[in-house]
Amino acid sequence: MPSPKRESVEDYFAQLPDERRAHVEALRALSREADPEAQERLAWNLPVYVRGEKTRLWMLQDYKAHCSLRFPTRFFAEHRATVEATGYDAGEGFIKLPYDRELPVDLCRTLMQARIDEYEATGAGW
Repeated sequence: MPSPKRESVEDYFAQLPDERRAHVEALRALSREADPEAQERLAWNLPVYVRGEKTRLWMLQDYKAHCSLRFPTRFFAEHRATVEATGYDAGEGFIKLPYDRELPVDLCRTLMQARIDEYEATGAGW
């Protein structure tokens, strides 16, 4: 079943089912803490953290059994082995965060900071 259409980032979070809320809201808080300069925007019906007019840093995704923290694929390729070494599944550009496991806060912070550092050094977009 497709996700309901969201009108805004606030609407996205308001429509989260209870079983998904804690993880996704924790990722939101980490995102805001990691980069206070980033703007929260809705893109592809998902919250995206953006610098400048359109440089996407990362996005949050929610699914039935897990949520994901998604980065540009070329950026995440350098970090995938580290993520998998911590016992979390990773795909092309994302770390899979099951709702029945504790959120790896330090790992998420490290990934977010590495993406911010990359953006500030190179201006690399999505």
